[in-house]
Amino acid sequence: MSATGTTEKVANTILDTLIHAGIKPIIKKVAEAADVQLYDFDLVFLGAPSYSFQPPEPVQKFIKAKMKLHMERGDIKPGCPVLPGKTAVVFCTYSGPHTGIAEATPAGDYMGQFFEHLGFSVAAKWYTVGEFKGHEDLSTQGRLGDIRGRPNVKDLAEIESNVSTLLKSIQSR
Repeated sequence: MSATGTTEKVANTILDTLIHAGIKPIIKKVAEAADVQLYDFDLVFLGAPSYSFQPPEPVQKFIKAKMKLHMERGDIKPGCPVLPGKTAVVFCTYSGPHTGIAEATPAGDYMGQFFEHLGFSVAAKWYTVGEFKGHEDLSTQGRLGDIRGRPNVKDLAEIESNVSTLLKSIQSR
C-alpha cells in the first residue's frame, strides 16, 4: 500500500536492487497476495507505511489472514523455531510529524512478529522517512526537521546498500 508513493519508491528500489543482483523477484501488493505461499520463498520483504503507529488496515488484514491460515495448518509452533533458509525483511515508511521514528517502530515490530511466528529469521527492519504530503507544517516542524522531498536520493541509496549487504550475508551462509 502506498497512498503517497513513498512506500512504493522504497519497494521499487528494493526490486531494482534485487534484479541488478541477478535475482528474479516477484512483487505483489497485499491485495494481490492472498494466495501467495510464503514458505515457497527463501527471502520475503513486506513493507508498509506507518499510520497511527500501525501498518494500514489492508496490511493488517493480510497478516491476520496469513496467521489464521498458518495456525490452522499447524505451522506456528511453541517457541517459534527458526526455519533454516527462511529470511524476512520488513520495511516501514513514515513521516513522524510528532515524535519521529517512535511513530513507526510499532508498525515494523508488528510486521516482524508476523514473520517470527512463521519461523522466518527477521534479518532487518528498515525505516525510511517520507514527506508528509499535503501538510507543509507536518513536514517541517516535527522532531525530524525538514523532511520535504523525502525519501530522497540518499535515502534510496541507503536502501540499495542495505539490500546489497543483506544479499551478501545470505550468500555467505
